[in-house]
Amino acid sequence: MKKIFKKIVVVILILFLLMQLYQPSPNLDYGKVLPENFTKLYYVPMNVQTILKTSCYDCHSNNTNYPWYSNLQPIRFFMDGHINEGKENLNFSEFGNYSRRKKENKLDRIIKQIKSDEMPLNSYTLIHKNAKLSDENKIVLIHWMQEIKDSISVKN
Repeated sequence: MKKIFKKIVVVILILFLLMQLYQPSPNLDYGKVLPENFTKLYYVPMNVQTILKTSCYDCHSNNTNYPWYSNLQPIRFFMDGHINEGKENLNFSEFGNYSRRKKENKLDRIIKQIKSDEMPLNSYTLIHKNAKLSDENKIVLIHWMQEIKDSISVKN
């Protein structure tokens, strides 16, 4: 029985080590800020930029700040799934490519999710404590996002 258990452990260890060979390309623009980037389209005060970068950009932009443990599989696999899903729903790096209506809808959805504490995800803030939005940060973001949404509505 002990021999079988040892063989199983060795096989699992070998599989784990082989999984480490798969390292997908990172979600990084290497500091590039393209014209369609949210911060290029609108005036974003520094305090709002800081909040967005700390609480939103890892999953909702083309510039993820990867922690050390992201180099371990299967952790990276799950992280990439969250990042891809986040970018599919909202990508600040490509916000300028959205239609006026889609921009308004995205901003409205951001406001609702901040108000209802849906974002950032609890699974994210569990590890990234500084990403949790304080009541003050929520007010700042909601107010600023509403101003941007209203300015988009007025322009068109």
